[in-house]
Amino acid sequence: MKSPKVLATLARSVLVGLVVAQVAPAALACTRLVFVGDNAQVLTARSMDWKSDIVSNLWVWPRGMERTGQTGPNTLRWTSKYGSVVTSGYDISTTDGVNEAGLAANLLWLVESQYPEFDASSKPGLTIAAWAQYVLDNFSTVQEAVTALKEQPFTIVSDNVPGENRLTTLHLSISDASGDSAIVEYIGGKQVIHHSREYQVMTNSPIFEQQLALNTYWKQIGGTTMLPGTNRAADRFARASFYIQAIPKDQEPNKTLASVFSVIRNVSVPYGLTTPGEPNISSTRWRTVFDHQRKLYFFESALTPNTFWVDLKKIDFSREKGKVLKLDLGPNQDHPFAGDATAAFKPAQPFQFLGI
Repeated sequence: MKSPKVLATLARSVLVGLVVAQVAPAALACTRLVFVGDNAQVLTARSMDWKSDIVSNLWVWPRGMERTGQTGPNTLRWTSKYGSVVTSGYDISTTDGVNEAGLAANLLWLVESQYPEFDASSKPGLTIAAWAQYVLDNFSTVQEAVTALKEQPFTIVSDNVPGENRLTTLHLSISDASGDSAIVEYIGGKQVIHHSREYQVMTNSPIFEQQLALNTYWKQIGGTTMLPGTNRAADRFARASFYIQAIPKDQEPNKTLASVFSVIRNVSVPYGLTTPGEPNISSTRWRTVFDHQRKLYFFESALTPNTFWVDLKKIDFSREKGKVLKLDLGPNQDHPFAGDATAAFKPAQPFQFLGI
């Protein structure tokens, strides 16, 4: 049992977190979680919550693509080492995705984000729209990515949300087939990396360090006694953290998948919900789950009755024969697909990442 002083400190942290969640502006209020089970089972799930159609489609990128950071003369340049399957945002950014090596990357909203100043003397620029893609293109494991990111090879450059007069403020999560995990944030203009297999859940405000403090408070109460039930980020963090540990770790793969989907659905926001005085709460538009072991990327839209998947093992990512492919999900992701949709992708011109 924690001392009264420790519990009082945790309680103050909870109050701070709730205040932050209440005053945050309309936001990308998503949840990400990683399940680590027996027999090398690792699954990463995320929900995408947004107030309007975020214009998401699925894309296949082959290896060997020449990329730039889209920030003018002082821009980062690289060639993709790994092929990937990604979900776009507005078809100008990678918001979620996985690569052929089994690495997953997810972008979630964090209103507290503050990025470094960028000018001609800065390290090469990288548009925030390609932040997750840079990680998927270049790294096979979380450790490899963290080691490289600590050297800060680029300057993240943000811009307004398409069609809105507010800055895009995001944090990044990455996970791999070993169950390793990392959260990357920019706080006060400085990069902060939280790296541990224990960091299995990420939501939105407050910053990740405070999310951990909030979760410690709820652990004192115990998930079988009471869990917070609102759609606020702090409450979703507590529920996801409890349930991802509570579900069985020794099931066969399809039952594990069902359990992980159950958890990410539990922390989703009902479609069409708007909450007066809580503009940061938005409807869940879609969900993804990546089975790192089987290399299956599952997608579920709120507006279609079926869950479908993409089998990365069936895709030719080679530089010589690989092609850019697109699966058109339609307005509000309302095109129905079922089962293995890998063959339904069509050749397409690659979208252009948002230029700054």
